[in-house]
Amino acid sequence: MTSVSTRELCAWLDATLKASSFKDYCPNGLQVEGCERVSHIIAGVTASQALIEVAIDRGADAILVHHGWFWRGEDPRVRGTQRTRLAALLAANINLIAYHLPLDAHPTLGNNAQLASRLGLVADRQQPDGSDPSNPPRTAGASNLIWLGSMPGAATLGQVAKQVSARLGREPLVVGAADQPAQTIAWCTGAAQGMFSEAIDAGANVFITGEVSEPTVHLARESGVGFIGAGHHATERYGVQALAQAVQQQFGLKVDFIDIDNPV
Repeated sequence: MTSVSTRELCAWLDATLKASSFKDYCPNGLQVEGCERVSHIIAGVTASQALIEVAIDRGADAILVHHGWFWRGEDPRVRGTQRTRLAALLAANINLIAYHLPLDAHPTLGNNAQLASRLGLVADRQQPDGSDPSNPPRTAGASNLIWLGSMPGAATLGQVAKQVSARLGREPLVVGAADQPAQTIAWCTGAAQGMFSEAIDAGANVFITGEVSEPTVHLARESGVGFIGAGHHATERYGVQALAQAVQQQFGLKVDFIDIDNPV
C-alpha cells in the first residue's frame, strides 16, 4: 500500500494552504503526533469522538479535519471529553491534522470556493478578466475572508434561499423578504455572522454564512440586506473533501471522507 511520511504529508499541506501566513484561533497542521507514515486518512469536518472511532475501526493512520483542537480561550486542561478523545487517538497512534482559516481561504480548495461551486455562486474577480482561474476572487472585510459575487438565475433573496436549500439538503434560516434584490451576494462559511456588517459595507444585498446570532436579525431588518444562515456544518463540508481529494491525487493514499451529521 502506498504511504508517505507524516512529516512530508504535513509539509505539503502547510505549503499548499500557506498555513504560516494566517493568525488563527488554533494551531494549524499536525496537532497530535501519531505514527511516522500515513497510508490511510479519514477526513471529516470536526475531530469529534465519533470521527475518531471511525478512524480506529477502519485502521486509519491520520485524521484530516477543518475543526481540530486546542482553541484559543478554551480550558487547556486535559479532562472530560477532551481526555477521552486524546486518549483514544494516542492509543491508536493516529495523527490529527487540522486546518482552520487556511482551509476557509484557499482560492480553489477552500470552504468559500467549494461552497460557491456547490451553490452555483460566481465570485467576482479582482481583475476585469473573470475567465482567468488564477485571477483572485474579490474579497471584503478586515480578514479578506468574505467573498463577493452573484448567483446567475437568482435575482431575489427568495430564489437564492431556494437554491441554497436544494443544494445543501436543508432549510436555511432566512431573514428578509423573499422579493428583496440579490444582485450582489457575499458569503463566508461557518460562524461568520459577526462579519455581516463588513459584507453590508462592501455593497452586498445578501449575506450567506453558517450560523446566526440574535443581533444578526436586527441588522438584517434594519439594513434591508438579506441574511441566510445555512448551517455551520452544512457550509463547511466541502473544503475538507476537496483537500482530501488533492492529497489523494498528490500521494496516492487511501482517503475516506466521513460526514458526521450535525444540525448546527
